[in-house]
Parts: sequence; C-alpha cells; structure tokens
Amino acid sequence: MPIKTLVINPGSTSTKVGVFEDETLLFEETLRHPTEEISKYPSIIAQKDFRKGIILDFLKEKNCDPHSLDVIVGRGGLLKPIHGGTYAVSDALLADLEKGVQGQHASNLGGILAREIGDALGKPSYIVDPVVVDELTDKARLSGMPELPRRSIFHALNQKAVARRYAKEHGARYEDLNLIVIHMGGGVSVGAHSHGKVVDVNNILDGEGCFSPERSGTVPVGDLVKMCFSGKYTQQEIYKKICGGGGFNAYLHTNDARNVEKMVEEGNAEAKLVQDAFYYQIAKDAGAMAAVLCGKVDQIILTGGIAYAPYTREILEQYLGFIAPITVYPGEDELLALCQGALRVVTGEEQAKEY
Repeated sequence: MPIKTLVINPGSTSTKVGVFEDETLLFEETLRHPTEEISKYPSIIAQKDFRKGIILDFLKEKNCDPHSLDVIVGRGGLLKPIHGGTYAVSDALLADLEKGVQGQHASNLGGILAREIGDALGKPSYIVDPVVVDELTDKARLSGMPELPRRSIFHALNQKAVARRYAKEHGARYEDLNLIVIHMGGGVSVGAHSHGKVVDVNNILDGEGCFSPERSGTVPVGDLVKMCFSGKYTQQEIYKKICGGGGFNAYLHTNDARNVEKMVEEGNAEAKLVQDAFYYQIAKDAGAMAAVLCGKVDQIILTGGIAYAPYTREILEQYLGFIAPITVYPGEDELLALCQGALRVVTGEEQAKEY
C-alpha cells in the first residue's frame, strides 16, 4: 500500500502544503496569509490555530480525508543544535519549538502543526533536517576568539536532500561519499559532506563565507568594529548590512541574480565585477572545503535557484573542475525533501532520531 504523507512548510506570510503518495505529489498549494491577518496575532506561535484551520480547510477543499493520511511531517525550526536526520516530534522537541530556544521563526510552527494534526488523527509526526543541523567537527568550531565559536546554520534540508539524491542516482550510500554541496539562493552555503555528515559549512545567517544576493558574508573585522562604534549606525542598521541588505543588494540594489545578469548583458561594468566576485568567492570557499576533505572529493553539487543559470556551472567548473566533477540540481524541492525524510523512517530505511 502506498504511504500518504501530509507535508507542512510554514513561512512568514504563507504556509506551503503538499500531499504525497510515496514520493508522488498528489497536490500542493501555497496558502497565503495577508499581513493584516497575521498582524492580529501577538506572536508566531499564536498563529498556530489559525494556520491549522486553513490547512484542514484546504484538505477538505481537495476532498482529502485527513484520516486517509499515514504520516505528518513539518519543517523543522530553530531548535538546539542537532545532527541531521528525521526526528519524531516528541514532547521535548515540541516544548523547544514553542519556546523558540534559538529564536522565534515561522518554521517553528512546522513541527507544532504536524504534532497537533498527527495526534488528532493518531498518526506519527516528524521534522527533517532543520536549519540548526550541526555536525561540525570540534576543530571546525574554533574561530580564533573563544567568546565567538563558529555555528552551523545553513540550508541543511536541501543540502542533505541533493546529497542523498546524488548518492541514490549513482548506486552509492550518502554515508560512503565525500561531497561539496553549494546552495545558491538569497544566501549561499558551501558544505563539506564527509560520510553522511556536514563536517564544515559557513554560517549563512550571521556573516560568514562568500557574499550572496542578500548577505555580506565575511567582511574585514577591524573595519566592521570601527563602523559599529562610529556613531553613524544603530545595531539594527549594522545587522541589516550583514543580513538582508548586503551582497548584491548593497552593490547593485537588487537581490535577483537574473537582474544582475541583465545588467551585465547591457554592459554594466560594476555588475560584471560584482558577478565575477560572487563566483570567485564561492569557488574560494569550495576550495577550502576540498582541503577539509583532504582533497578526496567524489563530487561537487550545485543547487538552489542560481544554479538554474547555465553560466553558473560554466564559471564554477573553470575554478573547481580540477577538484571533482560537477553535478547540478537546480532549485530546491523542500516539500519532497521533507516527504522523503518521513518515508525513510516509515519504511524502516532509517530510525527516527530522538531530540
């Protein structure tokens, strides 16, 4: 019998929902939440019943009996650092999502909604590879300043999903491979995957690694300190320069790589320089990850929205082709990745992890 899965991926102003039979998508929808509706609630967690009602109404609209579902899976939120994998939504995990132990974010609702809907139906609920997946080696955590250890915050769900996809397509186990995975979207994460664990990766949230469409990446620290104490900026304004207003936004006033390419085609010299520097920095980070893996790299995988552009592969192959062959899986299919994580547990391919 096919396994029917409800997948829930909450965003700040929407909830993306999909229903699968095994890995086949039956239907999906992005349920939009107008700002005036969301603003009625004092916190993200307070939106729980509102979003649950919309999800159940959507299933009814699609003539999908909730009791026909076998498993519910939600996007993982800002939990304590954990290893990658599929986790049952236990009482402890639920409590930390509700508290927001590393901050309040819409993704925290994924596990909460999965648990509530699952409990009402008597069906299991899971989360898969949240952004707080942390498999760094001890030596990778040292930054040079004891007060500021390096943290693992990256596109864990998609990085792990494409790594597993590559392994499956080539008749190998993810746990037997060394891979460099480069996710290129609003942020860029470059991860070293060693035998099923991401042993080093840049922190995409707080200014580490290459710059991206919206983030500054690593900047000269001494000059940043001077900027912070110049009296010209608030803490919030500085942080916006690092996350949200950095990268393409700072140089070219757009966060869309397609707009940057259009500028380049029109002869904009600054856009060409920024685009060249973008790929140069990505390649530099990937080269560092090759060193982390002692040069033993089975494949380099490019993913995320920017991987759709054919010149992305062409440019990065010039820099990185000497390290390993390159495979491209453009975009990101988060609903399928969440579904696959739940299926691996339900079918017995792997055991659910405990939080």
